[in-house]
Amino acid sequence: MLEDLFSVVKVRFNGDKADDDKKKTDIPKGLLFKCPRCRNVTFMEEFQANGKGCPHCNYHSRLTAKERLDITIDKGSFEEFDKDMVSKNPIDFPDYEAKQQALREKTGLKDAVITGKAAIRGEKIVIIVMDSNYMMASMGSVVGEKITRAIEYATANKLPVIAFTASGGARMQEGIVSLMQMAKTSGAVARHNQAGLLYIAVMTDPTTGGVTASFASLGDIIIAEPKVLIGFAGRRVIEGTIKQKLPDDFQSAEFMLENGFVDMIVERKKMRRVLAHILRLHKPAKEVSSNE
Repeated sequence: MLEDLFSVVKVRFNGDKADDDKKKTDIPKGLLFKCPRCRNVTFMEEFQANGKGCPHCNYHSRLTAKERLDITIDKGSFEEFDKDMVSKNPIDFPDYEAKQQALREKTGLKDAVITGKAAIRGEKIVIIVMDSNYMMASMGSVVGEKITRAIEYATANKLPVIAFTASGGARMQEGIVSLMQMAKTSGAVARHNQAGLLYIAVMTDPTTGGVTASFASLGDIIIAEPKVLIGFAGRRVIEGTIKQKLPDDFQSAEFMLENGFVDMIVERKKMRRVLAHILRLHKPAKEVSSNE
């Protein structure tokens, strides 16, 4: 009898692991969203209704390239470039082809970026959208080539470029071929700039590594979404190198704005309107007068 009593007390005070595990698995998958910034938990329905933004701290979570296009450009205006381009295995990295194929089947993407021409409130643009669901949107040969071709098309056709960046950096599975894309994309941006054309970079979560060190930082206007991570090397690497403690908000969009690295922070729900306004302000004088 005493054994039964002690077992009841033990369960009440210490909990029964099996019951705890059962309770954990009883929560339906996808019901809740836990913010990686403020750590608050929100019902997924509320999180989705808020444009995939945290209602507590306003952190703007990651979107797929398709989701980004859906909320940014005019319906029916998108014409994709180079949609069938796929990566090879330039340095014979083990299992790289198999990993790529698995990701293509899982995400429906051929690689980590979608490019094309479109319109925002009637203003014609070339748009570049990176998707972190594909190898953390790392920049390999296809990503670099598609971005370069898109910018070159914009230069030839005198169109502004808007790039939504999100990346972990260079793609190590492609070695030096990946690092070459930094110079190639930057060169394309330079030629676009020399032609007197507008380039807007929109940094989303996360924009890091070789992408930050190349075309993402070269915008005439650099916009960031709230609370997103922007940087080159990671916090631990930097702290270990300089032997100093970094500020808590280091590499946040707000820190970058305060220190002049980005020009403005724009919430997702306002992004389309702000982009359209900037495009109109920078429209060539001849175009403005002919439209009037």
